[in-house]
Amino acid sequence: MFRLWGKIYKENRLLKDTTICDDSNDTRTHKIFNALDAICYEFDLSKPIWLDSTIEEFKRHDKARFTQDNFIEAIEFDYLEIHVIEED
Repeated sequence: MFRLWGKIYKENRLLKDTTICDDSNDTRTHKIFNALDAICYEFDLSKPIWLDSTIEEFKRHDKARFTQDNFIEAIEFDYLEIHVIEED
């Protein structure tokens, strides 16, 4: 099972969180993108842009933060964080 945890923070406080589970036979990359799409849908957000720094952070730690720089429209929080918490 693949699980991705999505969290929204403002002023170092957790505002919302959700966990997306994926049992499909997709590739890891597809599971990550599909889970991020589901998180954005649940939180009513536009899809963030993966900047080079975001990709490097995710490769290193299986965790990434999407700040205002990653979104085209204005956001009402400090950042969206995604974290892989389980992988087969």
